[in-house]
Amino acid sequence: MRTNKTLWVVVGAVVVLLLAGAGIVVALRSGSDEPDPVAAPSAGPPSAPPASASPAPPPGADITGPLDVLILGVDTRVSIPDWQPHADAIMLLHVDADLKSGYLYSLPRDLRVDVPAFAKNGFDGGNHKLTEAMSYGARVRGTDKPNVEQGYELLARTIEKYTGIKKFDAGAILTFNGLSKLTDALGGVTLKIDQKVQSQHRRPDGTSRTLRSGGGGYVGPQATYLPGTRKLVGWQAIDYARQRYTAGGDYTRQRHQRQLVKALLTQAEDSGLATDQSKLQSVLTALGDTLVYSGERTPIEYAYALRDLTPSQLTLVGLPGASVSNGGGYIGEQLTTKGRGFLKALNAGTADAYLAKNRDLINK
Repeated sequence: MRTNKTLWVVVGAVVVLLLAGAGIVVALRSGSDEPDPVAAPSAGPPSAPPASASPAPPPGADITGPLDVLILGVDTRVSIPDWQPHADAIMLLHVDADLKSGYLYSLPRDLRVDVPAFAKNGFDGGNHKLTEAMSYGARVRGTDKPNVEQGYELLARTIEKYTGIKKFDAGAILTFNGLSKLTDALGGVTLKIDQKVQSQHRRPDGTSRTLRSGGGGYVGPQATYLPGTRKLVGWQAIDYARQRYTAGGDYTRQRHQRQLVKALLTQAEDSGLATDQSKLQSVLTALGDTLVYSGERTPIEYAYALRDLTPSQLTLVGLPGASVSNGGGYIGEQLTTKGRGFLKALNAGTADAYLAKNRDLINK
């Protein structure tokens, strides 16, 4: 059986996208890594416990479903001092009431939504792209340094309002660099590539392509990912899942990100991470401070609650959308009636029945 740490390291990290500072790493290291307490010396043999005594339930045993988790892949661009973080990958994990199955679905980064006002930094709210809710929330008065946790808070509120989710139980933010490190720590990932993808960002050897003089894209040879089952290292996996200038655009990118998350979960399960403490520690070390966690209960508690959730029980769902224009110019995306219908069914507890009638939404 997987340890309670293992599931949340992987689910929290990649489901992403995927779950301040090194908070989750600290929480995990203060969990079952700690040595068992040593009994205090006594003058005689220990007395037997009362006959009625029973072991305390593990932390998290009282958590019940359903649960909703927000997973974000964030572009921080740390090389630009005043760059406000954007949420480039936005995935949601809904775990059913039995905590043994669930759905992983995405929202378009350019989805037009009503972003609520945010008193913490004086943001007045308004209709914007979903990705911008992170950057608007991350702004801190009197400084150019963003607050990623604050950005997460506004983005989570925005998504709750749009989807009808009452409140996310937990959330995870992982940078692209962090996800690459995680992939390498797991020994790479085996991914079924479903269409030809050419990279806008990387050369075949993994080095960065050169920005075109004057802007407007990149120049130089491109890393290319051809259809088939392939083993990818960290930079390749993230590069492949980042590309949106390909057939299907951002909706294809969303599908590839969900596929990568499930593949990483499977890789972690197959690699024996649960029983290899040295390998688990290497994963924790690799993540460092690239992972941000948010939740009212600790990762250890959620991990125990989700101990029976396996990759095979996750259904990947793609929500169709269409572009939105104003005055003839592109301003973002909107979900179709079928896509919005899934969100309503999920809230009503009828997602299985809805998908049975709309099987084209399921990613194979």
